[in-house]
Amino acid sequence: MESIRKVNSEIGKHPTTLLCIYGFFSMMRPSEPFLTPYLTGHVKNLTIDEVTNEVFPVWTYSYLVILMPVFLTTDCLRYKPIIILQGISYILTWVMLLFAKGVLAMQFMEFLYGMVTATEIAYFSYIYSIVNQDRYQKVTSYCRSIQLCGFTLASVMGQLLISLVGLDYFYLNVITLVSCSIALIFSFLLPMPKRSMFFHKTETDVAVPYNARTTHNIEDFNTQDGAHVSTMPPQVEVPKNRFMKVLRQLLNDVITCYSTGQIFYWSLWWALATCGYNQVVNYTQVLWEHVQPSGNLTAYNGGVEAISTLMGAATSFFVSIIRIEWSLWGELTLGIVSSLDAGALFLMNLTENIWICYAAYLVFKALYMLLITIATFQIAATLSIERYALNFGINTFVALCLQTIVTIIVVDSRGLSLDIVSQFFIYGTYFAAIAVIFLIRGAYILIMAKKSTRGTTSTSAE
Repeated sequence: MESIRKVNSEIGKHPTTLLCIYGFFSMMRPSEPFLTPYLTGHVKNLTIDEVTNEVFPVWTYSYLVILMPVFLTTDCLRYKPIIILQGISYILTWVMLLFAKGVLAMQFMEFLYGMVTATEIAYFSYIYSIVNQDRYQKVTSYCRSIQLCGFTLASVMGQLLISLVGLDYFYLNVITLVSCSIALIFSFLLPMPKRSMFFHKTETDVAVPYNARTTHNIEDFNTQDGAHVSTMPPQVEVPKNRFMKVLRQLLNDVITCYSTGQIFYWSLWWALATCGYNQVVNYTQVLWEHVQPSGNLTAYNGGVEAISTLMGAATSFFVSIIRIEWSLWGELTLGIVSSLDAGALFLMNLTENIWICYAAYLVFKALYMLLITIATFQIAATLSIERYALNFGINTFVALCLQTIVTIIVVDSRGLSLDIVSQFFIYGTYFAAIAVIFLIRGAYILIMAKKSTRGTTSTSAE
């Protein structure tokens, strides 16, 4: 068995490298921080209202519609085809950005970008089907870090080319198209996994009944050819209808994921906050354009995005060194930090100074990254790898459903179609409501813990 693991470890290095290269070049998009100035500039000549109320909402709708079929078919197709689909979607998105004009064309571009974000789930799922389970944390760190490096480098490159060279936004999109084309080439070089988490298993792959599992630790797995192979005896009969078996397993997984109050409330915050975060990130360039209309020498969006990414990484690292009893103080922390997020958004809504607006955005994004890392840690502490992926997938889907509702009501031209300043007041109020929910919940947990401690002390005294 040890020799098998060593062989699999050597096999895993090659696809991990290829996947990291794909992740780096797919995130090397120097034009992205300057999307709004590009769309409203001389090349596309759209109005700020058309961009805000007619173009950008399409991304939310397409992401929601595409996510579920992608989520259900990614495992069945064994990941690589979905990664290739993402690479193709990148190419088509930037071809549309470069050569198509008009509101309808840009709406189709946003639909294609919705395909890009929906297929992101295949990126990490792929490597889990190739390497041993004991290497999951390491390869996830590699892939996430290389994406961070790619995005940061792209943002810095875009800012330098705009501020120092005076390059037109059009040519930033050309650079992005070239980078995404390189990523697509490497996606074809990825080896096809022989197995997947749920489908394409051998006859000896038998799931352990859920009533035999514990809360924190599922069955003991050995790894063979990158797939989970149960240690149960091979004579156990495998159900003939594998698809129905998978559906039953998924249903049981969903029930198990949210069976405890702590997991439920952390997941609730995840969905609520991610909805608001996506809205803020999606429309913050529009607010910046409102506060200070950009010219090639006055837009510092790329620098701000680069700094915010690094701050997000720093706050995420900070979680690994702080020591707090999260089961007691965690939800109160969610409430307190969410209130700070709300304050940052209200500041962005009220200020007419672009630098204050930039600074508030940096604070907002860094605090969100801090909390989402804590939420990730807390959920991962009590879930297996399979449940971990399913829980995060469901949380993301719920967040998208909420985001769609917010977009239809607040942003879309068929809804209230609020101006960007009013939108950010709504987003600030939204995070304030999240803060209230978790401040109340956190206070309740502390009160109950104090009562429990008093009861224990009284019993001991007697």
